[in-house]
Amino acid sequence: MRIVLIHPNYHSGGAEIAGNWPPAWVAYLGGALKADGYDDIRFIDAMTEDLSDEALRERLAAEQPDIVGATAITPSIYRAERVLEIARELHPQAVTVLGGVHATFMYEQVLTEAPWIDVIVRGEGEEVMLSLVRTVDAGFWPEARSTIRGIAYTEDEGDESRVVATPPAPTVKDLDALTPDWSLLSWERYTYVPLGTRVAIPNMARGCPFTCSFCSQWKFWRDYRVRDPVRVVDEIERLVEEHGVGFFILADEEPTIHRKKFTQFCEELIARGLPERVKWGINTRVTDIQRDRELLPLWRRAGLVHVSLGTEAAAQMRLDLFNKETRIEENREAIRLLREADIFTEAQFIVGLENETEETLEETYRFARDWDPDLANWAMYTPWPFNTLSQERSDQVEVFDFEKYNFVTPIMKPAAMDRATLLDRVMHNYRRFYMRKALFHYPWRGTGFRRRYLLGCLKAFLKAGVQRTFYDLGKVGYWGPQSKKKVNFHFDAERAKASAKLADWEALADRKRKARERRAAVRAQVLAQKAEARAAAGAELSEGPGGVRVQPAGELAGGAPAETH
Repeated sequence: MRIVLIHPNYHSGGAEIAGNWPPAWVAYLGGALKADGYDDIRFIDAMTEDLSDEALRERLAAEQPDIVGATAITPSIYRAERVLEIARELHPQAVTVLGGVHATFMYEQVLTEAPWIDVIVRGEGEEVMLSLVRTVDAGFWPEARSTIRGIAYTEDEGDESRVVATPPAPTVKDLDALTPDWSLLSWERYTYVPLGTRVAIPNMARGCPFTCSFCSQWKFWRDYRVRDPVRVVDEIERLVEEHGVGFFILADEEPTIHRKKFTQFCEELIARGLPERVKWGINTRVTDIQRDRELLPLWRRAGLVHVSLGTEAAAQMRLDLFNKETRIEENREAIRLLREADIFTEAQFIVGLENETEETLEETYRFARDWDPDLANWAMYTPWPFNTLSQERSDQVEVFDFEKYNFVTPIMKPAAMDRATLLDRVMHNYRRFYMRKALFHYPWRGTGFRRRYLLGCLKAFLKAGVQRTFYDLGKVGYWGPQSKKKVNFHFDAERAKASAKLADWEALADRKRKARERRAAVRAQVLAQKAEARAAAGAELSEGPGGVRVQPAGELAGGAPAETH
């Protein structure tokens, strides 16, 4: 059985300016299939190779697949749909499969607008995809598809059709049993620009115990699980030795949550001498930095050189809105602690909500300058249709062109400015911040690796700026403040609003919240019953036959308490 996996060709000028990122989903999914004997797997990375539809058609025509699979985040969903449409045109007998976070929650819309997609895999793909492949291989597809948990498909009923979603599959409980096959990737294509070395994105955990309102990862993964640190280092060592990886980024939302295991991970890297061969970066929370301040030197010795902090907002009211559970003053402290440990810091700001103003954007710049991180990033708020904050603001969302939901395009229109002004003010922050860094910081602060890394980061920004790929500036026609009136975001106005399907999808955080609500309801009910019982008992004591009031013991006829001795 031949399985062809395709990564759609989508570019937005965001994080990709720092390099070409290897699609980890292929390694983890392919490894699970190969471990079960399905080793005829081909991979086409249309994004990294920047393949046009025609070029992809030529590549795919040479295959004879039984299954064609693709993945999609929200902004790449239309490209993924097109990939599978081409596959259907070339190989009508092949089963077309789509996975990823967007399809997981928007399966009804996807299957309706792309009827050539046979099935959607919801949630983690390894075990669900394996069940699907076994069913196809045994010749039971599509008759037995209803027995596969964690998928969605279209079922014909006479002249009509309906979308069916089977019950969600359990999450992968034993992450250590997964055996990613990184050999499926062509490693010469994946380079981290700041260091000019090959880059990988393994993970140590899946999920997140926090429930930030703008994020969907905790919903997608549903519960939080951590791998054995030794197994993770085994994987990284293979990436270094077999594929020449010199830099990796842990894909975890927050790998430092589990302090003990993260410490074991660092110690294992050091014990194997890997920090001399590979450097790495993470995303994490400022509260973890403060909690583990005495461990920061250990992190640095383990090769950690770059920490991206979810500072998110410059105003406490926004942190509360995002459900970040952090305080503004903690951001400055975390950046200072990392700087003292010789770890590069990147501050992340979310901008572009409906109450954004030129003053609030200026405030984020002042904080970025005051906190003095090595790097700063202003990401446009993106209203994923399946996260909490977007659902609360669904009536304020005007753009439903998911291709623009990419953190760089202003989807929300602030009340105090138009989208072009919002983009211009964000670019103003970038220009000032990195001009100052280029002139007074990067060339002069530190020597050796520190200087090389920072200048490499500057090179990545300059390259993207010259090529007009940063923030999609070339596509939207932005060339500076003078071009604001000519900016065109090219929104597809024909795209209609669609709802996420979340009724059957319950994350651990959802279960805990419901449990708290049930406990609170029970307590309230018990207290109410006790109050009613006390009231009834008081009434019985206070009234005799016929409703005549009875004087309780210890009370004088005048109503005053009797003296006791």
